[in-house]
Amino acid sequence: MSRDSGFVEERAALYAAAHSLRPSEVQLELIEETASLGRVAGMQIGPLQGAFMTVLATALRPRLAVEVGTFTGYSALCVASALDPGAQLICCDVSEEWTSIARRYWERAGVADRIDLRIGPALDTLRALSPEPLIDLAFIDADKFSYPDYYDEIFTRLSPGGVILVDNVLWGGAVADRASGDETAEAMRAFNKHVAADERTRTVLLPIGDGLTMITRRLPA
Repeated sequence: MSRDSGFVEERAALYAAAHSLRPSEVQLELIEETASLGRVAGMQIGPLQGAFMTVLATALRPRLAVEVGTFTGYSALCVASALDPGAQLICCDVSEEWTSIARRYWERAGVADRIDLRIGPALDTLRALSPEPLIDLAFIDADKFSYPDYYDEIFTRLSPGGVILVDNVLWGGAVADRASGDETAEAMRAFNKHVAADERTRTVLLPIGDGLTMITRRLPA
């Protein structure tokens, strides 16, 4: 069962994938190469989540998007493929090794000119961003214990109609198991509680992949 069907009955998940935007040939080859890396390949989002991100980016038409945690570049490829000319995706990661794979596929897909990869601690990168332009779309998929910090830094720069996506918020279902001693699950529970209680936002937690939270500003009445 793929990451896209972890919380949905398998036949329904396969049906959903079959009736959604399909990965391009370049994306399929990136999925295959990433899978060959072994267990670490689990850090890559699934195709259905990628399709959701592409459709969302197409609808939002962000001028500036930010990604925290890039790995081999699949999620960035999904977003960048939907960007208008002149729009930019800033990718934050610490690994030259994994992002070297990403760069190859971005070039092949013809989107490398839309992506600004910044190697280094993501918090440093976020804090160094200029106040303008505001962020229209953000994706957080990196160190789980730093999620609250990533979220806060991005939210202060989020445009009025901007959206933040946060990955792994169900953590394999462990967040719903209070008996679980998993430290990461506890960190994700705390983060989820923090976001749900934030009166500045409207939030929905979706059972896509390993759980995907979608956050936007609560605009004045």
